[in-house]
Amino acid sequence: MRMMLRWTVPVERGNAAVEDGSMGRVIESLVELLQPEAAYFMPEGGERSGMMFFDMADPSEIAQIAERLFLSFDAAVEFVPVMNSDDLKKALAKLSS
Repeated sequence: MRMMLRWTVPVERGNAAVEDGSMGRVIESLVELLQPEAAYFMPEGGERSGMMFFDMADPSEIAQIAERLFLSFDAAVEFVPVMNSDDLKKALAKLSS
């Protein structure tokens, strides 16, 4: 299932992660693991934030992904099922049948 992973990192913890180099390493490891179709990074509410859109094969992946962010950055983490335009078209076609 296509998912959006969204996280925010508290400022002090994020500053420490940038300074010690772990921010880049953890983000890179997530990209390798998830092979996202898109990844975005931005400030949100005054904190470092990111989103990745990827295919989740099994719900047990949630712990593997979230724990990296929890343990590394004290991050707030959210998983949201999402559709692209093709998925929405398919869903709407089924509704009009």
